Amino acid sequence: MSGWRHWRLERDGDGIAWLTLDVAGAGANVLSREVLEELGAVLEALEAEPPRGLVLRSGKPGGFVAGADVRELAAVRDRGEALALVRQGQGLLGRLEALPCPTVALIHGYCLGGGLELALACTWRVAEDGPRTRIGLPEVRLGIHPGFGGTVRAIERAGPLAALALMLAGRAVDARRARRLGLVDHAVPRRHLERAARSLLAGPPPRRRARWTHRLVEAPGVRHAAAAWLAWRTARAVRREHYPAPFALIRLWREHGGRREAMLEAEARSVARLAVSPTARNLVRAFLLGERLKGFGKAEAPPVAHVHVVGAGTMGGDIAAWCALQGLRVTLTDTRAEALAGAVARAQRLLARRLRAPHLVTAALDRLVPDPHGHGVRRADLVVEAIVEDLEAKRALFARLEREARPDALLATNTSSIPLERIAEALHAPARLVGLHFFNPVARMRLVEVVSGPGTDPGAAARACAFVRAIDRLPLPVRSAPGFLVNRALMPYLLEAVTLEAEGLAPERIDAAAVAFGMPVGPVELADRVGLDICLAVAEVLARELGRPVPERLRALVEAGRLGRKSGHGFYEWRGGRPRKARVRRREAAPADLTDRLVLPLLNELAACLREGVVSDADLADAGLVHGAGFAPFRGGPLAYARARGVREVTAALAGLERRYGERFRPDPGWALLADEGGQSATSKEAQP
Repeated sequence: MSGWRHWRLERDGDGIAWLTLDVAGAGANVLSREVLEELGAVLEALEAEPPRGLVLRSGKPGGFVAGADVRELAAVRDRGEALALVRQGQGLLGRLEALPCPTVALIHGYCLGGGLELALACTWRVAEDGPRTRIGLPEVRLGIHPGFGGTVRAIERAGPLAALALMLAGRAVDARRARRLGLVDHAVPRRHLERAARSLLAGPPPRRRARWTHRLVEAPGVRHAAAAWLAWRTARAVRREHYPAPFALIRLWREHGGRREAMLEAEARSVARLAVSPTARNLVRAFLLGERLKGFGKAEAPPVAHVHVVGAGTMGGDIAAWCALQGLRVTLTDTRAEALAGAVARAQRLLARRLRAPHLVTAALDRLVPDPHGHGVRRADLVVEAIVEDLEAKRALFARLEREARPDALLATNTSSIPLERIAEALHAPARLVGLHFFNPVARMRLVEVVSGPGTDPGAAARACAFVRAIDRLPLPVRSAPGFLVNRALMPYLLEAVTLEAEGLAPERIDAAAVAFGMPVGPVELADRVGLDICLAVAEVLARELGRPVPERLRALVEAGRLGRKSGHGFYEWRGGRPRKARVRRREAAPADLTDRLVLPLLNELAACLREGVVSDADLADAGLVHGAGFAPFRGGPLAYARARGVREVTAALAGLERRYGERFRPDPGWALLADEGGQSATSKEAQP
């Protein structure tokens, strides 16, 4: 037993074995090769001397098992190696399932991917009924699907349609929803987990299976029709050529559903094929970029328990609501009573949607205190400014906040484009001023740019990163510069779309080209969603600071009051929160350079940001655009796309666009810092990586 680094096996006086997974040197349990190999030794001991019952649990306070080791997936070299890894996992979970004793998985916190596959191999599952319990099979987000028998066992427990819907969406559910689906057998408070396990082992009920009415869809004719319907629905959400994994999962069930051994074998081969595809490689890269961002939040810093937000508009109110959701005390101030009322109403909707249980919603609302007179600023650990994007207004506010806030409190601005040093001119001690640039909508956009100005103390920036991570967001450290990283890179993309529309190209055609490239939403629709007035404000800052042209068409729309979704009309007419779009006729060919005109200016601006040191390296630039703007995740990031395409080819394409359309396409000197996948930079064979 002492040779096991990651597993502990204990037997009590009732003949029950308690198997605890506590991966050494890690904050979360993941199923690495070493962990799986040790599981084989554990199973050998259990097979040789079976207990009366086995309880499988986690030694990590944060959760059960987060899944397979993604870094090992990234290191897989070929299909054969991937197949061997998948078959190892399948074989071990098959042995766990076949133990000659009943087994119970005790789940708390996260139980995802391979973690849920491990739990599904047990006889029963008991999950903590709490807000942090998340249960799911999110493998499609990495370009694969469950491979340790999860496709088979999830369908057996929940039925084909419910299980496939969960796997195709890659989403996680809470314990009660998982119980209704059939993925877990009981949802109980954490203090009752052990008692529930003992109760199951003392009087074992039958193993739970999906109801017979749910299994009817397994009949061959019905299954093929249902698979066709699932494929049609999936194709409405994602393109097959961009994301093949969900379609492979549907095909797997269509061809082998109801035949356990055949489906297990086909599952292994399908995952092995997908794991080495470009899509999976790039989605894994995007995931690991997110993990790198999480690392910036691990600095030792005084915790933030009380946040004071100034400005109850959309951004300020939503930042306050999100902080309350994450367990912080929040005071929210605004000079307008109606703004405070609107912010609280939006917060109530968010909390009800996320927490569901009325007592949890009430507790979170109690943590969010409307503060019309701003008294909370004197007690706060962090003060966040989220007022109008006006330099003088921000300077005046921070001059007052500096006098009222505690000397050790962080001061933060949510400005989207104004350089920090301009705001800091109003402060006597600018060292504690940071930028916390959230993106809209706050509850969905995971990235927060943590901005440091020339006078920002590194300890203040580290504390800001720790705060961002503590509220379950991804901190991206950036240097103060006009537009910072994400908005600066997005603006040429959006403005070129405005220029194309002004030239007479239909906005629907422009958006269709961007979506075909892999963007989650087209640039014209995105501009309408953000607000054309906000786009214009950021564009004018960049025009002043960087000399970027602002299309007159954008100014004209704003002057006419056509601000996008918020006013009901921008480039599109908006009804019920959705744009009304004309159908794009396939017979009308788009300009051959349309996609390059949209995408390459974004890449070019990132090269400029890299040259100027806005971020420290190209991977962080990619992380910012993938997690902050949804840049085609299956491409691994904009600069990863540039490398794959070839830096020389990209700069040559930019030069061609410059000859045709003007100097806004001129290749930035920053391309010399980037090498493509063949090791060639735009100007030198000795380019820096």
